[in-house]
Amino acid sequence: MQETTIQKKAVDVSDPVVDVLEEGAFHKVMLVFHVPAQWPAWVMLLLAAFVSGMLGMAWWQLATDLRLGMVVTAVMFIFLLSDMLLLKSLPGQGISFGPWQSQATALAVPRLLVALAAGILTVWLDNRWGFGLFLAAELLGTAALLWGAIIEPFRLQMNELMIYSDRLPSGAKPIRILHITDLHVERLTQREEAVLALAETAKPDLILITGDYVNLSYNRDPKTLAQVRQLLLRLSAVAEVYATLGSPPVDLRETVVPIFDDLPVTLMRQAWREVDFDDGRRLILLGMDCTHHLPTDEARFHHLVKAAPHNAPQVLLYHSPELMPEAMEYGLDLYLCGHTHGGQVRLPVIGPILTSSQLGRQFVMGLYKYDRTHLYVSRGVGLEGLSAPRVRFLCPPEITLVTLYAKGG
Repeated sequence: MQETTIQKKAVDVSDPVVDVLEEGAFHKVMLVFHVPAQWPAWVMLLLAAFVSGMLGMAWWQLATDLRLGMVVTAVMFIFLLSDMLLLKSLPGQGISFGPWQSQATALAVPRLLVALAAGILTVWLDNRWGFGLFLAAELLGTAALLWGAIIEPFRLQMNELMIYSDRLPSGAKPIRILHITDLHVERLTQREEAVLALAETAKPDLILITGDYVNLSYNRDPKTLAQVRQLLLRLSAVAEVYATLGSPPVDLRETVVPIFDDLPVTLMRQAWREVDFDDGRRLILLGMDCTHHLPTDEARFHHLVKAAPHNAPQVLLYHSPELMPEAMEYGLDLYLCGHTHGGQVRLPVIGPILTSSQLGRQFVMGLYKYDRTHLYVSRGVGLEGLSAPRVRFLCPPEITLVTLYAKGG
């Protein structure tokens, strides 16, 4: 790859006054459940005992069986206690580092709702059937938590796909692009080591990263920021790296942007860059900050794409899939993003519980093709922060190797 490239900044548009994500319902719910993060263990135990007792009283009234209500109280307390002990043990195992109190509180909600639903069923079912359903559901919840917290977050995959463009000269060698997104580093773990190992195996021509470098709980933590810098430096030894920023509440501009100072990594903010390989192949990279305020980001995108050349394959780096309608309009070749985590927790038949995208389930994960534009929404590498449990379910982490071929070549 030639050392000389061209980069030009597009006309900028002012940042929005309101942060869309911070004003969203999901973020506000996470903040509410984050309140217990500093509570001592004895308060959490008292809370678990209280809600278990309230559940037992509800069962007593529904099943008209005091003894059964007492058993439900004890069993529920054991399940809540097991969740707390598991979550509290994860930092020591180097698995995840979120506040166990707020995660345990969030996990208690579905447990209690399922238990209450089973109690209501005893109005029509035999009490033994109702209790059996309650016990089976709670055991299934424990199994899902063990899988989702300890196993699946480390089952990193490198998915490969082929894209064809008529803007790449016929007969040209394919271009290998490694896409990484949503690292959400708390502390460097075996997951980040796996990212590096797969990156070296892929032998890409360049690496493109589309934001969310830090976990929301650690975006001001000096150790986390230093470790993200270390990770980026090691990736830059594999191939040339181009990057954009993620969501404003996650990638705080005042803490994350300085990570890139003096790094051999190109941070693209409302800019296009022509990457010229030494054999005549070229790419036009378009990189943008993501604010999630669609009028702002759409205006910035229009300025950027109009300023950029169109005589080589165009690749958009933007954190979220929310600009896909605009990307289709301009016929971009490839649009790489993340943000949705693929839902992070997916249920059979139902699919993702949440996507955090203003487009809902329209673009959740994987490859989408409309006319000449290919969108790839990565499930990402890391996990959400604050009170969100550090789990993945039916949605393993990924990095993506995109091979760009000349159409008809």
